[in-house]
Amino acid sequence: MTKAVELARKVDERASLDTLAEMVRHKSYTETPGERALAEHMVGVMSALGLEAYLMPVEGDRVNAIGIWRGTGGGKSLLFNGHLDTNPVTEGWTVDPWGGLVDDHFIYGIGVSNMKAGDASSLCAVRTLIENGVRLKGDVILTYVIGELQGGIGTLRAVESGLKANYFINSEPSDLAAITMHAEAFTFVIELEGITRHLSKREEAVDAIRAACDLIPELTTLTFSDAPSDAHRSINRVHVGTIHGALGRDLHEWRPPQVADFVRLTGSGRYGPGQTEDNALADIRRVLGALMQRWPGLKATVETRKSAGRPIMPAFEVARDSRIVTALNGAYEAIRGEAQPTGPLTPTGFYGTDAGHLYAAGGMEGVVCGPGGRYNTMPDERVDIPDYLDMIRIYLLTICDICELT
Repeated sequence: MTKAVELARKVDERASLDTLAEMVRHKSYTETPGERALAEHMVGVMSALGLEAYLMPVEGDRVNAIGIWRGTGGGKSLLFNGHLDTNPVTEGWTVDPWGGLVDDHFIYGIGVSNMKAGDASSLCAVRTLIENGVRLKGDVILTYVIGELQGGIGTLRAVESGLKANYFINSEPSDLAAITMHAEAFTFVIELEGITRHLSKREEAVDAIRAACDLIPELTTLTFSDAPSDAHRSINRVHVGTIHGALGRDLHEWRPPQVADFVRLTGSGRYGPGQTEDNALADIRRVLGALMQRWPGLKATVETRKSAGRPIMPAFEVARDSRIVTALNGAYEAIRGEAQPTGPLTPTGFYGTDAGHLYAAGGMEGVVCGPGGRYNTMPDERVDIPDYLDMIRIYLLTICDICELT
């Protein structure tokens, strides 16, 4: 550990910030040519370092950027994973979203938190080791993927191609906490059918809007009955995102004097590893059954909604005493002098990440840990500079621990 800590002190801070700023300047909106341009850039950087680097086809012209730093043999391998595609810029920005601005406290840009800072952290950790003449026994695999915003198609393609390691770190923004469990997501549609009357006779009606107002608070406090532990229950959540009530299934809005007899709600649920969507829906149906008893004459149904042709991000978990978790914890403490926050921590535990594919399809042990988070997906998205630089150092120490110095 002593030698590794000395190497961590050699991280070139200016070069590391420049590397991230250059990534931010690539407008890599998801499903646009810009994400391929950034992937090509990443392959060029990795090739210049001497890694085996290549573009991996995913779909159409979309590609992942893959780099492999081969070890001498005898050590465990470690795979880093992060996506290159970003959300679009919203209103409210006061700085250039693609400027890569660095001030005394932050580096700014669309996607810098979600999640180019995480990608740059693993790249700069490897670069520091290579530039200081380090050799490792185990392989380090860098997977910079596209399509995380389409259910993780890039990571799923990488796993299906045979890219695997003993352990992985997914660099989604967690404010440097070690996330050991996150949820799987599903989308649902609830329809409530009441009985209409003119407002003059609303006492005879079954008001679907009022019934929906009764339902929503109960849904938002719901956890699922198959949670095997309090940790799993802590990442159970139901959220109603849209509500539309009016007259009839076509939701006619031009007759407000009548009591609304139809409401459609859409929402999202989260459940942990070992829990099932079928059970979650059964629990929601029990809530709807109680609602119908409180509102005689009301009909209520729930169904799931799938995205055609896109995968679902599975839940993931790793044991608290897994070697990858303890290695990361040790690296964090060596750099920051305090214990690393670790566990099924929220809000990250409610996310869907590519860690689910690495865990479920790849069969790998791993952890979610990356810089950024508190200023994620908001105007003037940014990352604290000390967090970014410390993440590089923590990754470097973890690499040395898992893959072993020769």
